[in-house]
Amino acid sequence: MEERFDTVVIGMGPGGETVASRLAAAGRRVAVVERELIGGECGYYACIPSKTLLRPPEVRSEARGAAGTPEPHLDWPGIRNYRDTMVRHFDDSRQVQGYEDQGVTVVEGAARVTGRGPWRVEAAGRTLVAPDVVIATGSSPALPPLPGLDAVEVWTNREATALERIPASVAVIGGGAVAVEMGQFLARMGAEVEVLERGEHLLGREEPEVGAEVAAALERDGARVRTGTGVVKVFRGDRGLSALELDDGSKVEAEVVLAATGRTPNTAELGLEEQGVDVGRRGLEVDDRCRVTEGLWAVGDVTGVAALTHVAKYQGRVVADTLLGKDRRADYTAVPRVLFTDPETAAVGLTAEQAAERGIATASAEVDLPTELARPWTYSTDPRGRLGVLADTGRRVLIGAWAVAPMAGEWIHTAALAVRAGVPLDVLADGIAQFPTFSEAYVNAVEKLEP
Repeated sequence: MEERFDTVVIGMGPGGETVASRLAAAGRRVAVVERELIGGECGYYACIPSKTLLRPPEVRSEARGAAGTPEPHLDWPGIRNYRDTMVRHFDDSRQVQGYEDQGVTVVEGAARVTGRGPWRVEAAGRTLVAPDVVIATGSSPALPPLPGLDAVEVWTNREATALERIPASVAVIGGGAVAVEMGQFLARMGAEVEVLERGEHLLGREEPEVGAEVAAALERDGARVRTGTGVVKVFRGDRGLSALELDDGSKVEAEVVLAATGRTPNTAELGLEEQGVDVGRRGLEVDDRCRVTEGLWAVGDVTGVAALTHVAKYQGRVVADTLLGKDRRADYTAVPRVLFTDPETAAVGLTAEQAAERGIATASAEVDLPTELARPWTYSTDPRGRLGVLADTGRRVLIGAWAVAPMAGEWIHTAALAVRAGVPLDVLADGIAQFPTFSEAYVNAVEKLEP
């Protein structure tokens, strides 16, 4: 028997949840299909557990830099138990009940699109029919195609954030978010960590200075960072350890290999190709309303726009508003990018290389925060931090910024708003920032751009 709805949402990570919640609140008939847990990768294996794990070692580091403060002891069982609380012990029953209380039909199982005009979705033996279907199936870790990788213990973000013990040694393949965040966490918890990045610097999509600052932070915590280094093959080495042969002929051994080499959109087995929907390697191509084709929408990692929870939630708001009759379009001009390293890493807008590719004439400036501000010294007896800004000299507006400094993820939003709104440089330079804060650095940096 067919069940009819206004909208069917496939995948209930942050993007899918945003769509479903907004439509349900507006009185729409909504069905959601989730094959794992409501809350998605972010809630159980990525953002929430990783940031929960990162915080205790960060507190210890902060205590070391605070005058007269004894260094706290890290209690791994206590850290692990709170992590388990934050991921709800991998139980989404309260979330399921919460949606059902809102009138949403929750179907637990894998979904397959079997028809269109209207759209038909088969899941758990049920047939759901609706004029609109939202694909929010997220992404999965992409393992590198290395010979022998299947013969050793390999972690992805899932195993790393759900770990029950701290391994003695870890070889991290990759230099992105998972690599630097979990690499620093494991090093701070006592593991011997070696980060192996094929590119010339960590965080290859950011400015080289950002990667250098993060590499220095990891090395201060005892990790070894090797850039410009590729892994050729993996095999079982001495004493039962994993061995990685590198392209320079050297070898690295570790108890665990953490593969942090990107993600793949979850589009397989949805049946979309059979319905004439193009599915690319990077996911589903969407327009500025997050529409794939008539009546079919997509949000989150599956769109290939940016594998960020806040982008998924933003796209969810765009889709929900559009389905509710509002004229709304997605604008990714100033999406903040934050890593919860210590110190935090944050960026927004374009890099100098990206601006040059677009033919934009630019000027840039950097500020060493302890040299020019009071706040780093009130924050720590061993202060660190840098801020960089990038301006379009023709339009005289900020088009990019980055910071590696305490709480940078909070105050990068000053730059994000400036980039998005096209705030003139003279307005930014004339701003009055609270003293003493890290945000004062924006005025200093913008002044350096002035002729």
